Amino acid sequence: MNERKVTDFLYEQESYQIRKALFKIWKSFGGAFKEKVIDRALSIELEKQGLTVEDQKQISIFYEGQKIGIYIPDKIINSKIILELKTKPRLTLGDQKQFWHYLKGSDYKLGFLVNFGAEELEIKRRVYDKARIKNQRQSA
Repeated sequence: MNERKVTDFLYEQESYQIRKALFKIWKSFGGAFKEKVIDRALSIELEKQGLTVEDQKQISIFYEGQKIGIYIPDKIINSKIILELKTKPRLTLGDQKQFWHYLKGSDYKLGFLVNFGAEELEIKRRVYDKARIKNQRQSA
């Protein structure tokens, strides 16, 4: 078996703990409950994992160095990871693009877009760090 080891995996330990909590909640509830129920259960589980959870924290969105608005993600984990929850039949391309723009407009490098859908758990882990550096070089 060919194993690849990622050497620059951003926030590896936190990512593992978040995924573990997500799967535990999915195993308990599946896609049977509204987002608020999932949200509350997930906060409990994330804290049991030893993570710091901030719910509904306002974060600033910037354009060319100027604050242009705010975004309120479902959770901020350990003051460095955005967690956005959905309970839809499936994630759309629009959901994913919107989430990408939230990362792009903020100072956060990593986010999870998670859907507790009717049939499956969808987890989209997105890193904006390298894209941000590339964009900064292009605009300089």
